[in-house]
Amino acid sequence: MGIRDELQSEIAAAFDTDLQDAVNEFSGSYTVRGAWDPVTETGSETLVSYTGRGVLARYKLRRIDGVNILHGDLKLTVLVNEVTDIPAVGHFIAAPDPITKEIQRYEVITAAADSADAAYSIQLRRA
Repeated sequence: MGIRDELQSEIAAAFDTDLQDAVNEFSGSYTVRGAWDPVTETGSETLVSYTGRGVLARYKLRRIDGVNILHGDLKLTVLVNEVTDIPAVGHFIAAPDPITKEIQRYEVITAAADSADAAYSIQLRRA
């Protein structure tokens, strides 16, 4: 078992036990544009959806710089093997608000995997 598999199994176990109250299911979506017909100026669009679960948290005040990270931005930490697609900039995530627990729509501002490719760190901004 490599470091990636070990990390994912340990974090998944924590998601199921110690972090159970902090873990939320979410859904993501993005639009894929099809072929464009310049004569009729029409094209097709397909909405692609995916799901996963992760821990949603607010950024620490010292990280909020007003440029890259705004007040109200959230950080979503997700296991790579628990999301059904790869989150990317421009995607939209529907997840519960950390305070009200109502489903909110967020835009992905940044998304990156850790060096072991075990977890994604996703910056979300309310859309």
